[in-house]
Amino acid sequence: MVVSLRSWVANEGGKHLVLMLWLGTNTWLFMKTFLLYSTGKQYHYLYKMLGLGLCISRASASVLNLNCSLVLLPMCRSLLTFVRGTHTVSSRKTRRLLDKSKTFHVACGVAICIFSVVHVSAHLVNVVNFSASYSDDFPALNLARYRGEDPKLIMLTTVPGVTGLLLVLILFLMFTSSSHYVRVSNYEIFWYTHNLFIIFYIILMVHMVGGALKYQTNLEAHPPGCLRANQSSTEQQGEELEQSEDEERRCREEAHFQPHCPQTWLWVSGPLCLYCAERLYRYIRSSDPVTIVTVIRHPCDVFELRMLKKNFKARPGQYIVLNCPHVSSFENHPFTLTTCPTENKATFGIHLRVVGDWTERFTQLLLPEQRMDLEILPMVQQRRYPKLYVDGPFGSPSEEVFNYDVSLCVAGGIGVTPFACVLHALLDGWAGFRLQRLYFVWVCRELQSFYWFAELLCAVHHKFWQENRPDYFNLKLYVSQPHNLQSMSEERYRPLTSRLLVGRPKWKLLFDEIAKTNQQKRVGVFCCGPKGISSTLHRLCNSSRFPGTTFEFNKESFS
Repeated sequence: MVVSLRSWVANEGGKHLVLMLWLGTNTWLFMKTFLLYSTGKQYHYLYKMLGLGLCISRASASVLNLNCSLVLLPMCRSLLTFVRGTHTVSSRKTRRLLDKSKTFHVACGVAICIFSVVHVSAHLVNVVNFSASYSDDFPALNLARYRGEDPKLIMLTTVPGVTGLLLVLILFLMFTSSSHYVRVSNYEIFWYTHNLFIIFYIILMVHMVGGALKYQTNLEAHPPGCLRANQSSTEQQGEELEQSEDEERRCREEAHFQPHCPQTWLWVSGPLCLYCAERLYRYIRSSDPVTIVTVIRHPCDVFELRMLKKNFKARPGQYIVLNCPHVSSFENHPFTLTTCPTENKATFGIHLRVVGDWTERFTQLLLPEQRMDLEILPMVQQRRYPKLYVDGPFGSPSEEVFNYDVSLCVAGGIGVTPFACVLHALLDGWAGFRLQRLYFVWVCRELQSFYWFAELLCAVHHKFWQENRPDYFNLKLYVSQPHNLQSMSEERYRPLTSRLLVGRPKWKLLFDEIAKTNQQKRVGVFCCGPKGISSTLHRLCNSSRFPGTTFEFNKESFS
C-alpha cells in the first residue's frame, strides 16, 4: 500500500520528531560523557587503570539518569489530563502526542534495560581491572584492598556493588512482568512488580554513595604524567633530557583524589517529587468511596455499574480507575466511562466484561452467586454492594471525537465503551463542539453483544431523524460469526436490524465512501478494539488512496 506523505506527516510526524529528539539527546549525552572520561585530565590515572570500561560505564550511567527521570513523566495522569483539557495551552497536535505517553514510557523503559546491561557489563570489566591493575603509586584510587582481590568479593562488600545487584534484580522483575503475556494472563504480577519502582529509586539515589570512581583534584600542582620525587625522565621515557627540563616537569605534590558527589538525585528528584505529589493528590481525591446505585447484568458476561460521587465531573471519552479493597487493596484497574454526569443526572457509569481474576471476583461481590444465571435481557440486581473507590477521570484519545468536523468511530466488542459516552453526550444535547458528521462502526462476534447499547443506538438514531439530520449519524453493525445467528426481532430495535450486516467490514470501501463524501476535510479515525482492526485502519489512514481527504488515526489505550 502506497503511503501518502501528507497523511504520514499528520499521523506519524509528531511522534517521530519526538523520537528523534529523544534519540539525539541520548546519543549526545552518551558521547559527551564518554569523551569527558577518556580525555579529561582529572580522569587520567583512573582511565589508565580501567581503560574503556570507565568511559562506557559512565556514559551509559548518564543515559540511565536521563531515562530514569523521563520514564516517570508519562505516568503523571492527572497532569496530562489537565494539559489535554486546557485547549488554550495545547493544540490538537499536542493533545494527540499526549496519547503516545504510554509508548514513550515503554521506550524509556526499554532504554533503561538496554543501557543497564551495558552499564553492568562495563562495571564487571572495571571490577576485574581494579583487582588486576592495583595501583601502588596511587592507593587512594583503588577500589580493591590489595592486588588480585577476588572481584566477587569487591562487588559484595561495597555499596555500589550491593546496590547494583539489587537494582538489577528489581529491574529484571519489572521488565519480565511487563510482557504482554503476563499482563493479559496475570495482571496482578505486573501490578505488584511495577510498584517496586519506589524501592528502585531509593536504591538508585544511594548507588553512588560508596565513591567507587574518583577524580583528581590538584591538577595544577600535579599535572597528569608529571615526574614524582622518586622518578626521573629517563625512567619514564627512556631518553636523555636536560636537568632543567626535568625539574620543570617534576610534580610539586602528590596527586589527590576524591569521589564524585552522587548526581542521580539531581536527575530524578524533580520528576519523582512531581509524581509523588500527583499520587498524593489522586489519593486524597479518591479517598471517599462512591455510592453504587445499580448493577445491571447484560449478555455475554458484561456488567454495567451506575455510581454516584460528590463533585465528580468528567468529559465524554475519559476513563476512571477502580479500586475494590474486598478484591485487592493495591490493585487498580482502568475502565472507560459509558455515561458522564450532567446537570440533570449526577450518576456516571461503566461497562465491564468478565475477563481475568479481578473482574471475576469483583462481579461475584456485586451479584450473588445464586443469581449468576444466563440471561439474554439485562437484569437489575438490588443488594448491598462492596466498598468501591474511584480515581479520575483521566484523558484519552476519544475526547477528540468532538474536535473534528467528521469522525469515524470503530469499535470491536467491548471496545465500544469509549464511544458509548460520546453517543450519550449527543443524546443529552451537549453543545460547543464542531462535530458535523459521525460514522459509527461496531463489530461483534455475537449478536447478543449489541444489546449492551441497543436502546442508546436507537435513541440517537431517532433523535437525528426527528431533527431532520439523518446524515449526521451513520451507523453500521457487523456480526463476524454468522453461525447460530438470530435477528433482533424486537420492534423497538428495527433501526438496528436494517443496519446489521453479517461478516467483516470492507474497510477500503468504507474509507472510499467517507473520502468521497468529505472532500478536503480532516477525518478523525478513532479505534478501540483488537490489534488486527487497529493495524488495518492505521495503514489505511496513511495510504494515498484518498488524495482529497486526510484521515488522522487515534487509538484508544490506557496509560
